[in-house]
Amino acid sequence: MRKFSIVLKYELKEYFGSKAFMGLTLFLALVGALLLFLPRFVDMSDFTGVKLVGGADKEENDKTQENQDIFLYLDRAGVVRAGALEEIFPDVVWRQASDEAALINSVETQEAKAGFVVTGPCEYTYYVYNKSMTDSNAAKFEQALKLFYRMDYCAAEGLDFDEISAMYDVPITMDWQVLNKDTGSNYWYCYVLVIIVFMLIVYYGQMIAVSITNEKSNRAIEVLVTSTSSNSLIFGKVTAGAVAGVFQMGVMLGAVLTAYQLNREQWGGMLDMFLHVPGEVLLAFAFFGLGGYLFYGFLYGAMGALVSKTEDVSKSVSGLMVVIMAVYFFSLVQLTNVDGPVIKVLSFLPVSSYSTMFARIAMGTVAAWEIILSFLILAASIVGAGILGAKLYRMGTLRYGNPIKFSTALKDLRKSGK
Repeated sequence: MRKFSIVLKYELKEYFGSKAFMGLTLFLALVGALLLFLPRFVDMSDFTGVKLVGGADKEENDKTQENQDIFLYLDRAGVVRAGALEEIFPDVVWRQASDEAALINSVETQEAKAGFVVTGPCEYTYYVYNKSMTDSNAAKFEQALKLFYRMDYCAAEGLDFDEISAMYDVPITMDWQVLNKDTGSNYWYCYVLVIIVFMLIVYYGQMIAVSITNEKSNRAIEVLVTSTSSNSLIFGKVTAGAVAGVFQMGVMLGAVLTAYQLNREQWGGMLDMFLHVPGEVLLAFAFFGLGGYLFYGFLYGAMGALVSKTEDVSKSVSGLMVVIMAVYFFSLVQLTNVDGPVIKVLSFLPVSSYSTMFARIAMGTVAAWEIILSFLILAASIVGAGILGAKLYRMGTLRYGNPIKFSTALKDLRKSGK
């Protein structure tokens, strides 16, 4: 235990004594928090829908016509009602074009954002310079044409348009009563948390592997293994990496989540899907995420000991990366079906439970015994990975030359009976 604590203290000193590590942690936490405080000092009402607290009157904060988008229309069918268009497009200034060529020219020169040429009661041509993936202008204009058609039809047939509209557009009152989990609302923060834990494992796992390979390449490992045990070395390195990772992610995530909670009203709750994470989900994320990190950390350490040059590390850990990437892919895909059989199986496997179990807790139906069993399996697997990692570490530290294949190392361990 004493040797382990010595290694742990040394490795922690390397992390927390690094100006780059501490500087990056504090910088990212500060930037994330400051961005979430922006609505208190900058008028972002166009984006958040919430007026700047303590700002000017509404009239002063409203967009002026000069800053609004300009849309043009050319009505060859004689059906367009400009007033109705302004109601359907409340943030747009509508102008009538003299002819189609002038309309096209205005869109090409970007004097107007879009143009519509109505060629018939139910026909039109839409002109836009750059069509974005979220462009909904055409869909809105189609609704406007349908409205104009109904108005003209009712006028021609002597029908009361307002009465018919009231019958078809009767308002429906609905009250949500979610008795368990709101999958749609919880999806995005689960998506983000899966990405975060994936990045932690890959980033810090790679650091552990490179650290061990560096010690081996400069032969410092020969001094280390004679003064302490291989178990103490690898357990100390992986634990230190876990502490550093939890600290770094905790500071950054804590700063961002706290800043958002303080400014949630100013954001109008629009970032709840990413940053309003329930406490039980964060707790599950902490336990299972840390467990997954430890599990892969020991394996990364062993892979680092099987090579003698840092340039060979990527080749040595490629097998692990395939497994991690496959788990990452299937976890994200199965987020839309958290009660399905695939993600249920993945939530009990140690290679994947670090991301899939907390996703099930956040979005699906999971019994307490399932959570406990999954964590016990993960904990036992961490111990097994630690023991295997220590054996591979001990075997590989004093073997130099060409990289040792993982399968070869396992065969050597079986032969030696270790």
